[in-house]
Amino acid sequence: MCGRFSLTRGDREDLEEEFGVSLPKQYRPRYNIAPTQEVFVLLDDRGRHIEVLRWGLIPLWAKDPKIGQKLINARAETLFEKPSFRSAVRARRCLVLADGFYEWRKMEKGKTPMYISSCPKGYTVSG
Repeated sequence: MCGRFSLTRGDREDLEEEFGVSLPKQYRPRYNIAPTQEVFVLLDDRGRHIEVLRWGLIPLWAKDPKIGQKLINARAETLFEKPSFRSAVRARRCLVLADGFYEWRKMEKGKTPMYISSCPKGYTVSG
């Protein structure tokens, strides 16, 4: 499960056209988005729009908002069962704009970040 992701597409107009929304003025490409940082999300609660939210979930039952640093990912298999996520997934969904993410590969001398994304238009992957 990723702990960092990116939104590197620099062409604002392409993103706005693709999602049918206007991006906030502060939009800029970002290559290393970490938990608790502000992220761009697509919502459809009052008509489709983009909002800037902080990455992390603070469950309704949480006494300390710092728990949001730890609740950044959920497993699809247990999403509707886990107390931390089940009410949020039913009532407060959003699409986080991202075009890549990082996973960490264990190496002899520690861990190395591996960047994973889809191929840009016009490129192909060969074996």
